[in-house]
Amino acid sequence: MLQVKGLSKKFDNILAVDNISFEVGNGEIAVLLGPNGAGKSTTIKSIAGLLKFDGKISVDGMENKSIEAKKVFGYVPETAAVYNYLTVFEHIEFIARAYCLDNNWTEKAEHLLKRFDLADKTEKLGKELSKGMQQKLSICCALIINPKMIMLDEPMMGLDPKAIKELKNIFIELKKAGCAVLISTHIIDSIEEIWDKVLVMNKGKIVLERTREELEEKSESLEDVFFKYTEGAIV
Repeated sequence: MLQVKGLSKKFDNILAVDNISFEVGNGEIAVLLGPNGAGKSTTIKSIAGLLKFDGKISVDGMENKSIEAKKVFGYVPETAAVYNYLTVFEHIEFIARAYCLDNNWTEKAEHLLKRFDLADKTEKLGKELSKGMQQKLSICCALIINPKMIMLDEPMMGLDPKAIKELKNIFIELKKAGCAVLISTHIIDSIEEIWDKVLVMNKGKIVLERTREELEEKSESLEDVFFKYTEGAIV
């Protein structure tokens, strides 16, 4: 579903991402795990088409910046970007109309809003929402399009325990539906029970790629390999 080949990104003379390659398959939950400053967010933003980069990225066989690719993937940024003067419901309606969803989107919207405790806040403006509520709304907007692939950058930040539990349940549902999921985080505990493949990133490089089965075969823990391959990094 997602293919990243030879991705590099420079900011002036700083090489933020250094020639990385990886894939996320259908029905797979991959975690881009690394300390702050490892290049995770730059990688996610490059895949989302928000940055210029060197290399090739494709989603469902289509170039990531193409309209066709953008129709099938959702993106939840690290910091929710809401419109100050749109209501909660208008945010989702805006996405639904932009993606030309059929009329069934309203039923799904109501279901998502209820799951994230936003059902009684549909008339609240974006500027009136707390950071946690904005994050929940951002997640709902990404999910409303029924993505084939979804990327989330530090999705648990600012969420209350109930919303975290709900989001983890949604990750499992997406996996069962064949959606490719890529989660970027530096918080090991937040994803420890749901991941299928981990990509440990440090100093712009992917320093380790392992499946859950491979780690279990070697009796290694995610925490152990994380610190082994990012030793000396600030976390």
